[in-house]
Amino acid sequence: MKQLEINEACQSDGAALAEIRALAMKDSLEALGRYDEQRVRQRFLDRFDPTNTYKLIASGEVIGFYMLTPDTRGAHLDDLYVLPKYQGMGAGSRVIAELKTTADKAKTRITLGALRGSPSNDFYQRHGFIKTHEDEFDIYYQYCGA
Repeated sequence: MKQLEINEACQSDGAALAEIRALAMKDSLEALGRYDEQRVRQRFLDRFDPTNTYKLIASGEVIGFYMLTPDTRGAHLDDLYVLPKYQGMGAGSRVIAELKTTADKAKTRITLGALRGSPSNDFYQRHGFIKTHEDEFDIYYQYCGA
């Protein structure tokens, strides 16, 4: 994606970002029989922190977002969602490349969890994340900076 801006989110972005999350997760959640129209949005809104959230903007449209929470050994990527019609165009790869560059420079790690059965698992593995463990619904990954 040639023209991608990354801007800080603000509190008023919550509902729009929850909608992006719902649309991005719908197919994966439906495949697991766990899609709930209200719950998918409310789970995000209940923990939404604009301080650690960044919007992905292309041609003036918010096409996705990510939430990165600092922790004691680096950061946890809580969310990375791109609207389905923009998936596969490089926005997520650009975000991951920038986060990995930062982790490499700081010699820290990035952790994340991905919904079991989601195509995001292949995405993270292609970008060098190593599976650390699993639970009933999620698979967890880590990238350790150089």
